[in-house]
Amino acid sequence: MVISRRYFDRSTDCGCGAFIVINDEGWIVTAAHLLSSYGRIQKDSEEIIEYYHTIHTIEQESGVPTGEKYERIRSLRENPKWITNLSYWWGADAVQLSDIRPLPEGDLVLGRLSPFDPAAWASYPVFKSPDDLSVGTALCKLGYPFQKVHAIFREANNSFELGPSVRTLACFPLEGLYTRTLYAGDSGDGRYAIKFLETSSPGLKGQSGGPILDANGTVWGVQSRTDNYAYGFVTRVDRDGTEVEQEQCVNLGIGIHPELIAAFLADNGIRFSLSDY
Repeated sequence: MVISRRYFDRSTDCGCGAFIVINDEGWIVTAAHLLSSYGRIQKDSEEIIEYYHTIHTIEQESGVPTGEKYERIRSLRENPKWITNLSYWWGADAVQLSDIRPLPEGDLVLGRLSPFDPAAWASYPVFKSPDDLSVGTALCKLGYPFQKVHAIFREANNSFELGPSVRTLACFPLEGLYTRTLYAGDSGDGRYAIKFLETSSPGLKGQSGGPILDANGTVWGVQSRTDNYAYGFVTRVDRDGTEVEQEQCVNLGIGIHPELIAAFLADNGIRFSLSDY
């Protein structure tokens, strides 16, 4: 997944994430925070409309000297990083995500790729049965960190044009051990226990939404975030000629728990496979 954003100051940037195709109907699962730009562009659009409305109101005022109008308009605060244009690239050109079903408390979202060609996929993933998760199991996170994707915004057709590097994005594996399950309370409607799976290595930027796999390729979770915990000791480092204490931390990857994924998929009537172990 590549997210392209254009801002009020006409600059652009891109970010990478990952998603998992669940079945031959094109349903996917990924991390909900990757879709947060949808909410942000809506908020930014409202603020931009209000900004220009205020300018228009000032300009239309009668009996106010032009110089005063100019100063009032100049004093208005614009945000150069308002998002004005947004695009998601779902692994192929002209593919959109529809039927979006979020569970924000669990950083979980489902959606359906359209159009979708089931013939392009040799197989689909199996999710880990949550009945037996053994602490110390070796796991692997997959995603797209360390990538540099660039996009040009074409004014003529109001669209983004991704650079050639998007065709050669390299998937990066990172190993870790399953350490424990974290419980974050119940969902707002009380239907789900919000659980996360912790691993002994961090999730890297660009791995969000990607799978956490065991040695059989079974999906134990979906990468969500990275938490850090203080070791309880400090080191002394030199900073601009002054020795300061710096707290040492461990970074641990946090994934969406298979129990939560399976329950949300089942409640939404989406076909998926569970492991027999």
